[in-house]
Amino acid sequence: MKQRVILPILLITIVLASFAPAKIGQFQKSADVGKPKLAGSSRYDAKKKEYVLKGSGYNIWFERDEFQFLFRELTGDFTVTGDFELTGKGTDAHRKVGWMVRESTEDNASHLSAVVHGDGLTVLQWRVAKGDKMRDPEDEIFSKEKNIRTVQVGRKGNEYTMRAGAKGAPLQVVGSHEMANLKEKVLVGLFICSHNPAVVEEARVSNVTIVQSKK
Repeated sequence: MKQRVILPILLITIVLASFAPAKIGQFQKSADVGKPKLAGSSRYDAKKKEYVLKGSGYNIWFERDEFQFLFRELTGDFTVTGDFELTGKGTDAHRKVGWMVRESTEDNASHLSAVVHGDGLTVLQWRVAKGDKMRDPEDEIFSKEKNIRTVQVGRKGNEYTMRAGAKGAPLQVVGSHEMANLKEKVLVGLFICSHNPAVVEEARVSNVTIVQSKK
């Protein structure tokens, strides 16, 4: 009788394990936010120790966003760093990649993002509340450096600070912003947006570190 009970339990455990979401490097999940017309993807190349993101999407701006997101949940203070490189010449100069801190995967969710564009523009931008428009272009905090490779975002309390630099160069502060509306638990991860719903762009991200401050 014991064997008859144990066997079904073991089978159920194996089945559930087979459907458990697999981690992608240091992240928990990937998703196409905003239902872009062309599907994106995220994978981790363990040999090269780099993430490969492919994504479409009309933009990350106005009242809603479309992009590929590779993320995990974080709480408390943290610092995330990575080296970003968009693949090829690209179709739109405003294709973009970077770090994002987001309240949810809803397309109009509040978020803060540290962005490197295809033309080299590097900015810190945000949506204060769900459904709001993003910061107007004339209000952007941006880096004058056009050869940015490393991007870092740190959270201390409600304040978020973006730092960036060229390959091998010291990181410089791009800007800071307080996001009191974001809760203790947030989604933090890598993103890519093609800035063109009919195009899929690719980026590679290496030297990714995620450091959470001890309380």
